[in-house]
Amino acid sequence: MMRAHRPKLGIQGPVVAWQDPWAGEASERIMRTGTGSILPSQDPKPEPDAFLNALQGLGADFYVHHVAPGLEGYAALLQDIAEAGMDLCLGNEYGNINGPWTDGTNRYDVPDEAVLQAAQSGRCIGSLYDEPEHLQINAGQYRKDGWFPHWADTDGLSLGAARDRVERSAASQVRHVESLMERAGLASRPSMPLISEQVFPTMFHTLARAGMDLCPKIMKESFQSLQLATALGAAKQYGKALWICADLWGPDTGAWFTRLPGFPGHSPQEFDSALKLGYLMGPTHLFVENIDVLLKHTGSGFFRTEFGEVWESFVRGFVREHPLTWYHAMAEPDIAVIHSDDSNYGQNRRLFGDRTLPESELKDTQSLFAVWHLLSRGAIPAHGSCMHIPGYRFPRHTLKKEVPPERFPLEQGYTGGDREPVHPLFYPVRNVLAFDHRVRAETLGRPRLALVCGSALSAETLAALIRRAEEGASSS
Repeated sequence: MMRAHRPKLGIQGPVVAWQDPWAGEASERIMRTGTGSILPSQDPKPEPDAFLNALQGLGADFYVHHVAPGLEGYAALLQDIAEAGMDLCLGNEYGNINGPWTDGTNRYDVPDEAVLQAAQSGRCIGSLYDEPEHLQINAGQYRKDGWFPHWADTDGLSLGAARDRVERSAASQVRHVESLMERAGLASRPSMPLISEQVFPTMFHTLARAGMDLCPKIMKESFQSLQLATALGAAKQYGKALWICADLWGPDTGAWFTRLPGFPGHSPQEFDSALKLGYLMGPTHLFVENIDVLLKHTGSGFFRTEFGEVWESFVRGFVREHPLTWYHAMAEPDIAVIHSDDSNYGQNRRLFGDRTLPESELKDTQSLFAVWHLLSRGAIPAHGSCMHIPGYRFPRHTLKKEVPPERFPLEQGYTGGDREPVHPLFYPVRNVLAFDHRVRAETLGRPRLALVCGSALSAETLAALIRRAEEGASSS
């Protein structure tokens, strides 16, 4: 019998509530969110020891730190984390938003010397790349001085060639960090994986094939079953770790503590369900984005919000009462979705960041949407795989128009305007894993039904499907 599996639990740092405990005023001089504005802090800055005590009081095993582009306070952070006996994950989001960017990209890579410092501390468990699929497809999100996709320029390439170029570029960065560790004699230390944290259910397979571990965001604007089945299938197919981020940014408003429009954009009840859902997937790591929804900081210390109470109950109650006897790589599907990773989530343009892809190459990439629509019995739309597609109006947009920034945070939330919620948590499908067009027979397993879609299929995968059909499985 398998020994009990417990995912490591983590919390990501603040973005609007208070200044970074180590970077201080430097953190307030940069954009800390994707809202396009520099936002003043809402609460007084805590000292590092008080902040770490708060993290540990919430039962966090690790801290996801937003690395400041100027590395302010970085050395002190590493020392304090090590002395506290916590693990650390480095995040690149602030650099993505503000620069400095790696030449020819909109991507911030934590500098080599900073990666080595973190590795030498013995507490760093990885480097988190924030929404790299989004910033490959929508390269103008933050950097405005040209078109610089996250991994590679793909203009003028065929869809397959664009996919391959993105994979090679990501694999090059994975190898670079591995080589850096080896040259410094740190290969025997805990690994320094690059982790792809994603809002769209695209490019999971491409980036896993490149060597990255995977971190799907749940809640956010996602259809949870589709998001998790795609990430889980990619992690299983390519033997990668599965992190899960319970992302409190989202579309809705309600009578709950609110820092900014959309933050949080989910109810405490949905957060509770999402944490349990994520945990039951058997991931290696599960963390929440961000701590400033869980806590308020005042001159008298930290106080939990209703979301902090949910987290506390989850960690101290649900996790302890529900030990896992499985982990994510043990998943075996009843239904397999086999699709080429075409990077289309319903925008039907700029696939893998290619602005020149002809219309003739787009049609086959949309067949995946019909598959999920069918498997969810119509709950998931037939024209996209997340809510950033036509047909969705987000209540947070009304809140942004109606309430000026200086009135935030809202202790009792927002119940005015057009606030019909658009984001339920569950879109049930029956035990589905999504593999790419290169999946081998031994990974595919013995699903009772296999559905094939997308723009490409390898000969090896086709042969495996034929064998499964001859053995009694259905395929279409």
